[in-house]
Amino acid sequence: MAEIILGVGSSHGPLLNLPPEEWEVRANFDRAQPELAFRDGTYTFPELAELRACDEFIDQCAIEVKRERHAQCQSQLDELGAQLRAADPDVVLIVGDDQHEWFFEDTQPAFAVYCGDDVQNLTWSEAARAERIKVGRGGDLYSYRPENDQTYPVERELAELIVGAAMDAEIDVAASMQQPTGPDGIRNIGHAYGFIYRRLLQDKPIPIVPILQNTFYPPNQPAPKRCFELGRVIGQTIRDWKSDKRVAVVASGGISHFVVDEEWDHKMLDALAGGDTATLINEPNIMFRSGSSETKNWITVAGIMSETTSAMELHGYVPCYRSEAGTGSGMAFATWR
Repeated sequence: MAEIILGVGSSHGPLLNLPPEEWEVRANFDRAQPELAFRDGTYTFPELAELRACDEFIDQCAIEVKRERHAQCQSQLDELGAQLRAADPDVVLIVGDDQHEWFFEDTQPAFAVYCGDDVQNLTWSEAARAERIKVGRGGDLYSYRPENDQTYPVERELAELIVGAAMDAEIDVAASMQQPTGPDGIRNIGHAYGFIYRRLLQDKPIPIVPILQNTFYPPNQPAPKRCFELGRVIGQTIRDWKSDKRVAVVASGGISHFVVDEEWDHKMLDALAGGDTATLINEPNIMFRSGSSETKNWITVAGIMSETTSAMELHGYVPCYRSEAGTGSGMAFATWR
């Protein structure tokens, strides 16, 4: 039977890929947003700055602090990538979220499993490249996408087994049998998956199974309990798979963003490390909004690992602030083994 040999959790936010000197570009983006989600409220930037008025945020935005935090994150990513590559898995299952990259408002499944034979990660078109540079995103052009088009193999047999097992467990998942296309051609694999391939796997062509969760968009975001339940089904399916292949599973994204909430981050990370399923599945859905919703990807992986002997070890938590209102990203890096 197949074996789950490693679990990984990694943030993938844009501050990981931008030089600290360019974080202010993203702060300006925050200042222009009409709605910023923080805990169970929604605020304009001035309202959030008033609510969270604290000199600490200004201090946290000093360039020296930004550089130190950025360096800590890069060190953590280097270590996670080294461990994942050293484990030498035959398959990497990636739990991520789709942010209108494959699925849009015409069809928006709560859960989807990609069951094609391969998946493409395409480089930027000249027009898209120019637009990202224009808006100050040139620094992270190749963090999610390669400089040249890449095709990654998919472990189709396992993907289809997961779909069948989920349906048997009365979790109605969508099955995507080929990479979607749009007006401009093939829709690229989402950034949650591209980041893992580019940054952690260094484009090593290991077969993957992409699990896509709609954590972002109303009205059909799955509850944390449902994510955990799907994870348990995936874990059992891997262990029952009549194969000698060794599987690594990865949670891509999180933790709190685009408003940093260190208290909430530690609550979630402590529950993940302690196997406190009740805290994870009973957290109100309203707490999982905007980028913080990607924490559900970690909850799904916690479900996958729940019936193994592996426990989550938090290697690092790095709060990365970029504005006086406390916007930014709470970055976390962990393994289950």
